[in-house]
Order: sequence, then structure tokens, then C-alpha cells
Amino acid sequence: MTTMTSVAEEAVPAGPGEPPQAAALDGPPERPRWERPGILGLLGATTVLYLWGLGGVGWGNPFYAAAVQSGTKSWKALLFASMDPQNAITVDKPPASMWVMALSGRIFGFNSWSMMAPQAIMGVLSVGLLFLAVKRWAGPAAGLIAATALALTPVAAMMFRFNNPDALMVLLIVAAAYCTVRSIDSPGERYWSASTGWLAAAGVLMGFGFLAKMMQAFLVLPGLALVVLVAGAGGWLMRVYRLLTAGLTLVLSAGWFVALVALWPANSRPWIGGSTSNSLWQLAVDYNGLGRIMGNKNGGGHPAPKAVPDPTAVPDPQQHGPKGGWGGFGSDPGLTRLFKGELATEFSWLLIAALIALIAGLWLTRRAPRTDRVRASFLLWGGWLLSTAAVLSTMDHGFHSYYVMELSPAVAALAALGATQLWQRREHWAARVTLAVMVVGTGVWTVVLLNRTPDWLPWLRWTLLGISIVAAVLLLAVHNFRRFALGIGLFALVSGLLGSTIYTVETISQVHIGGSPIAGPPNPEHEGGGFGRGGAPDPQLAALISATGNRWAAAASGSQDVTPLELTTDKALLAVGGFSGRDPSLSLDQFKQYVADHEIGYFLVHNRDDNGGWHMGNDDDNDAAKITAWVKGNFTSTKIGSIDVYNLNP
Repeated sequence: MTTMTSVAEEAVPAGPGEPPQAAALDGPPERPRWERPGILGLLGATTVLYLWGLGGVGWGNPFYAAAVQSGTKSWKALLFASMDPQNAITVDKPPASMWVMALSGRIFGFNSWSMMAPQAIMGVLSVGLLFLAVKRWAGPAAGLIAATALALTPVAAMMFRFNNPDALMVLLIVAAAYCTVRSIDSPGERYWSASTGWLAAAGVLMGFGFLAKMMQAFLVLPGLALVVLVAGAGGWLMRVYRLLTAGLTLVLSAGWFVALVALWPANSRPWIGGSTSNSLWQLAVDYNGLGRIMGNKNGGGHPAPKAVPDPTAVPDPQQHGPKGGWGGFGSDPGLTRLFKGELATEFSWLLIAALIALIAGLWLTRRAPRTDRVRASFLLWGGWLLSTAAVLSTMDHGFHSYYVMELSPAVAALAALGATQLWQRREHWAARVTLAVMVVGTGVWTVVLLNRTPDWLPWLRWTLLGISIVAAVLLLAVHNFRRFALGIGLFALVSGLLGSTIYTVETISQVHIGGSPIAGPPNPEHEGGGFGRGGAPDPQLAALISATGNRWAAAASGSQDVTPLELTTDKALLAVGGFSGRDPSLSLDQFKQYVADHEIGYFLVHNRDDNGGWHMGNDDDNDAAKITAWVKGNFTSTKIGSIDVYNLNP
């Protein structure tokens, strides 16, 4: 019978600076008997959890769903991630994630399942790769705990069942971390070596991470670079050379698409949504880059408010916000942001344990050799966590709560590393005390998190706190009950994961729509994911649009009225000004020419007084506002539901 002691021994490194024997990918004699069934069971359970009921989750974010649908009809739309198959304008993100979902739709037919299933598979792959990355340096027990913790993080489970680009980004950066680990483990006395090849592969993966979510993928780079510089093979100059090589492969793997967009004639491709200059580079650096950190309002995107206002208040028309507040946009920038509101309930169930583990792990390995793999593990995942958290905490513009998904692999890995390293040293009283503090700290923090949804399972918080206290007491006394060590260790582990697990199951039971989904039980303040209208359009309006044969069946300022109709009717619709209606993608003269050529059937104007989502583009002196005013002044309208429909046909 395998005991916790034997499991811990199998996970101990073979020697200072060497990877643990049990972490080798080959060599079955060193692999514990439980490892293979353990990871296969976890991956199987994760697959079921993430794929369950995907056919009934709807379109998720209709903005990206429309681009996926367009990609199933037009190869150009697929290449650029256009919002409509006539290629008027792209979404405000690079296309890599839409490539995967649209190709799935081309193979299996476009529907909710074919769009979301690739996202779920990315989640399973991320869990598996995190297991391999952690296991290689800290042993299979740590790898399995880390992978389980990631699979059961609420924001990860939610976003791996949603069609935002974050799923692909997280998969690629976790894969890059695994390649970094392999690089450090590979022979590397010479420049051209396996070590260089693995690190170059990490650069390629990070470059494609840029093509999934632009500069957000780069937030983890300090952690990856740090571990290479500290623990990599060869002298310091060789390590710098390898990093430069990885940087070159990153630039090439991301830059080819930037160059393609720049060299493609602008009049034969869609406008780059979210940019003011029809430039992918500007989109990356400004709107999806430094502009979000510094609060720059340039670009076509929506300037989300910094704080969540009173949900009972009528929104300021100049803020273009939905009635009911700004769910999903986070709180004020600052060091405590990630501990507040829904941000914390999204990802931070094991954050207290992870931070304690990071401090304890660096202390335990303070005298280890430079290449010590256990310390390298703490540097890799600690650097990932701290660098990413620093940027997310200070973002001043366009912040969404689900961005914290990028922190989830690091939190899971650090908690697992700390638990296993301290468990191996449990005969020492300081290790037992630290483990007990991790467990009780997690229990107390779970109570804090659950108190933010006081009407949901009110008995749960105190039950979980009581379990964590019992687990901590048993850990303090485990040296007196060696025969029960395995049971005590597993009980403590389960106590730490229970809160996150229950919250994740509740998250998966909900259908998430809109642009900024939030994990956890339903909250009326956050209905619709924070912005956007995710419901089905008026049937009468859908029938009218379906019967239209123009190049674009209809047009509207912004995407909010366009994308649901496009998904429902399977027609091309024109989002004037892109997502927010502010992109200078279409001038009034160009629009007039489209109307004169009978290329647009109808123009839609959503009434401001209706509580249906944002009313964008018409309050500003921009092209969309001018087009709307011209349509209102020259055509008559018919009201269908909450939409004023202007017939542009002669």
C-alpha cells in the first residue's frame, strides 16, 4: 500500500540542483504506481467537467461568436477575424483564438458546441501541461495537486467554457513554461543545443500567445526569464544568448501577422477594430497594451469606469453603461485590487496558501546551488504570479475581472509546491506549523470570499472553516500519528480545495453571456456579463433581416445590435465604428455611397430608454454619430420592439 511518506520520498529531488527521479518523463521504474491513473483520472474528469452541457451555453460573447461565424463563411474573414463575412471591420483582438473556433465550425458545422468545445479542450491541455511542468522539478505529487487546483479554479473553468481569447492564451503560456522547464533540464554547454531549442520553442509559443491576446500574454515573461537567468545551463553569457534567441523567435512568431496586416492593401482587407489608424500595431501597443495600463482612452474601445457604481443608480449617458452597474470591470487600481469584490472570488481561493508557500519555499532553498530545481520552481511560478499581479493591479483602463485567469496556473503551482515541500519536512515542527497556517489561512480566506455572496449556501463558509481548523490541528500532531499520515495529508488537501471546488461547480452550472462574464452564483447586478445584449433579438426584426438580400442586411452604430442578429439570421450586418461605434472605420461619404449602391438594407437605432445594453456611438462627434444623424434626417423609421428600423432601400 502506497503511503504518503513513500509518495513524498518519490517526489524528493535526487540531489541538489537535479530534477527528481520521479519527475522524469521516461523510466517507469521510478514512476509511482498511482501517477498514471491519477493524472489520467484527473484529465478525464476535467474533460467531462468542461465539456458537460456545452451545447446549451449559447453564444457566450456574441461579439466574438459573430467573428467565428463569419470565419466559417469567408477565408478572409477567418484570417483577419472579421465581425461579418463581408469584411467591413475586425474584432478588437488578434485572430488566433477565432482561427481555432472557426476551423472547428467549418469541420463540424457552426453551433455553440463546435465553438466552445475547442476552448474546453484547451483547458484540459492546460491542466495536463501544468502537471508536466510542475512534476518535472517537484515530483508527481506536486504536479497532480497543481493540475487539480487549476482545473478547479472558478475563473479557469468558466473561461475554458467561453469563447473569449483567454483560453488559448493560457494554454500557450503554460506550454511556454513547460518548454522553459525542459530547456533548463536539457544539456546546454554549447549554444546550439537542446536547451536552446526548447527555449526557442517557448518563444514561439509566447509569440502565438500575442496573436491570441496581444500584450497580456507577455505579463508572465519576467518569471520565465528569471528562472532561465538563475537556473539555466551554461555560463551567464550563454543564458543571455539563449534568452535573446527566444526573444527573436517570439518576435518572428508574432510579427509575421503584424507584417501581413501592414503589407496587405488596406482597401482590400477589413478595418482593424479597436484602432484609430487601421493598424494592428497601434491596437497592440495602445488599446490592448500600454493604453490599458496608463489609462489612455485612444482607440475605439469602450472606456470602462474604474469602479463599480451603485447598481440602483441610473447610468450617466456619457458613460454608455447599462442600468445595474458595471459588473465584471473590477475595482479601482491599487495593490489591494485583486483581493476585492468578484476579482478575488474568481481565482484567489488558494492565493493565501500560494503566497505563504512562495516565502517558505525561497527560505528553504536559500542555500541551495544555483541550479537547484526546487528553488527554480518557486522562482518560475513566483515570478509569473508577482509580475502578472503587479500589472493587473495597476491597470487603469479597460480592466475585466476574468483577466485574473492568467494568475491561476501560478497560484495552483505555488500552493502545490509549498504543500509537498513542507510535507516532506513534516518531522520538523516549523514545517508542520507552516502547513497548518496555510490550511487555516485558506479556510479563513474562504469565509471572506463566501461572505461576498451571503445568500448563497450560508452554512458552507463555517463548515469549511471548521474542516480547515480540524485539518490544521491534525497536521500539527501528525508526527504522533505516523500510521495515519496519508489520511491526514489527504484530509488537509481536500479541506483546502473544497471551497474552490464547490464554487467552480456552481459556476459551471450557470450560462454566461456578454463581454465580461463573472464566476460564481447568479448575481442580478452582473446579469449579462457586465455589458452587451446576449439574448435573442426580436423575432419580427429577425424575420425582416432574414428576408433581406443586400450585401449587408442592416447596419447599426456599434456591435451590440448587430452581432445577435447576425448570429440569429446568418446574414452579414455592418457594425459602424466597430465594437463601441467609435472606430473611424467608415466615413459618412462612404456610407452614403453604400446606400446609393443598395448595399445596406436597413439601419437600426436602439432607443436609449430601453434597458437592453449599451447605446454606443451616437453621443460623440464621430463618424458613427454623423451617419446616425444623416439616416434619421433622411429616412423614416418603423419601431420593432426597442429598435427603430430605418429602411434604406429605394
